[in-house]
Amino acid sequence: MKTYLCVYLGSVLLAVVITPVVIWFAKKINAVDVPGVRNVHSRHIARIGGVAIFVSTVCPILSVFFLNNTIANAFRDIQPKITTLLSAASLIFLIGLIDDIKGLRARMKLLAQLAAATIVCTAGVRIESVTVADWLTLDFGWFSWPLTLFWIVGITNAVNLSDGLDGLAAGISAVACGVITIFAIHSGQAVMAVLSLALLGSLTGFLFFNFNPARIFMGDCGSMFLGFTIAVSSVMCSNKSSALVGLALPALALGIPIFDTFFSMLRRFLERRSLFSPDRSHFHHRLLDLGLNQRHVVIAAYGVTVVITGLGMFMMVTRNASSLIVLFCILLLLILVFRVVGSVRLRETVAGLQKKYTLSQHRREERIGFEDAQLHFRDARTFDQWWSAVCEAAQRMDFAWVSLKTHDKDGTVRTEVWRIADAPPDLSAERMADKADVVIMNIPVRDHPTAGPMEFEIAILVNGSLESASHRATLFSRLIDEYEVISSV
Repeated sequence: MKTYLCVYLGSVLLAVVITPVVIWFAKKINAVDVPGVRNVHSRHIARIGGVAIFVSTVCPILSVFFLNNTIANAFRDIQPKITTLLSAASLIFLIGLIDDIKGLRARMKLLAQLAAATIVCTAGVRIESVTVADWLTLDFGWFSWPLTLFWIVGITNAVNLSDGLDGLAAGISAVACGVITIFAIHSGQAVMAVLSLALLGSLTGFLFFNFNPARIFMGDCGSMFLGFTIAVSSVMCSNKSSALVGLALPALALGIPIFDTFFSMLRRFLERRSLFSPDRSHFHHRLLDLGLNQRHVVIAAYGVTVVITGLGMFMMVTRNASSLIVLFCILLLLILVFRVVGSVRLRETVAGLQKKYTLSQHRREERIGFEDAQLHFRDARTFDQWWSAVCEAAQRMDFAWVSLKTHDKDGTVRTEVWRIADAPPDLSAERMADKADVVIMNIPVRDHPTAGPMEFEIAILVNGSLESASHRATLFSRLIDEYEVISSV
């Protein structure tokens, strides 16, 4: 117990001493976060606080190797795994630090996370099996690799995305570390207890400077290091016990970041934006929009995390189906919390999925019609055949009307017209323009050697989607651009 206490207090002391130095250094090298649309702070704040977290976590852990007791012996017994964990975590920390100072693309950070997670998996840290009940153990076999990679990368990014308010990510991560510590001590995992206590101590000391009003942010170097270390530690805990609670408790403690990340990805997917694109619709942003200030939002998030985690502790004393019931109820409670703050809107989500499916169906049908029209254009050898291909394309792409005006060199203007089958003979562009469900466009055609300027006028049926009409117009323009007009002269 003395070792545990020394590791925790040593980490706290190091964080308290190092963080002011990091603040000074960050301002010297201009590693500061400036106010902007996505930020809620109004002044320049140092953003490489992860340096203090990293140093005050790693130093106490390394010092344990020099002790002469049972905990030190346990460290030496699995030294290769600990070395791999610290090396991979150091890689993640350095990638985050480079991003904080110079900036990196999101894809580069994702590749680094996958590389670090692969290194850890290679060392044997994998979710190979989970005991759900006495009579049910899930053995993942080869699937343990992608499952572990997904777990580690997912938790890493969840913590990273939660770092949006003063003390939010640090406080929630501290609760997760406390949970891992309790479970590790309960299950006799001394090494995991020391790892989580070192991380908990560094966060405790760091929060003196990071809680609202913050003097420093942890930055990507801190949030990514935190998320990665917590994720790997939870896997190592579950490996030792194989119990579902070994993964469930850290996941519940990080429930707000995990669910927030999932709903953010879903929101961006439905809005057809990049999954890496920024937004201002996270859990903490929703609470701010409800009128809470930063401090109250963070305290509310702490409260939800503590309640969720406290309920999750019952999984340590329940068995068989009871553990699953407890887990299911807690997950429902978390979803309810997100529903109350407005992060989950079931009707809008269902409508968004339906709209995306409908657009996808339309795109597929439009692509099929475009490819069929290409065949007709390729076979055209005369003007009549070429015009027939134009009419076929218009038919397949739900056009209402197509007109081709040709200005001959002698001044004669000739017009070819195609109308949809049920259109009246006197249908004109002016009448089309009065209809809300039709889009009129003019498409110029490059001059033909044997004829003068040509121009298409097309009327496109909207069919409930301006985007679909625009896409069909683009496909038609591509056909005209790729397959040269065959002159009738």
